[in-house]
Amino acid sequence: MRAVLEARQKAAAVRVEELEAELERVRAALVEAEEVLRRRVIGLEQYLEALAEADAPVAVAEAVSQRKPVGPRRAVPHRQDAAGTEVLSVDYQALMAAAVEAGSDGLGSRRAAAVLGWDSASVSRVEGARARLKRLVERGWLVEDKPGRFTLPAPEQAPAAERPGGGS
Repeated sequence: MRAVLEARQKAAAVRVEELEAELERVRAALVEAEEVLRRRVIGLEQYLEALAEADAPVAVAEAVSQRKPVGPRRAVPHRQDAAGTEVLSVDYQALMAAAVEAGSDGLGSRRAAAVLGWDSASVSRVEGARARLKRLVERGWLVEDKPGRFTLPAPEQAPAAERPGGGS
């Protein structure tokens, strides 16, 4: 019986040694896995920080600086109610300046889209620019003498009866 118990004791000792060796391998694997995890956490934090810096107002300011900043949306006032173009939003002021530059040739919708910083090859953008030009016509800021050509209105002349000297 003693031999059986000693054999069992030796088997248990071998099993303990095997498990201790396996435990050392698992601990080493655990240390490696923790190190990989630590590096991944640091990498993710660095990525998120870089992404946050890329989305910072400085980067946005660079993108916006290519085009005039758009002010708050306001209704376009009627020309007779306004002292000058400064009452218009930035986009409408840009359209008015382009109409002045175009002179008697008039400003077209494609050119207006380009002035607004939009893709003039995009039909929807050109139509949006045309709608803005039409709104300026409705409010008396521009006239559309020829279809699709928007110009500044001619200065109003006083009627002949009110002219000094009654001349024509």
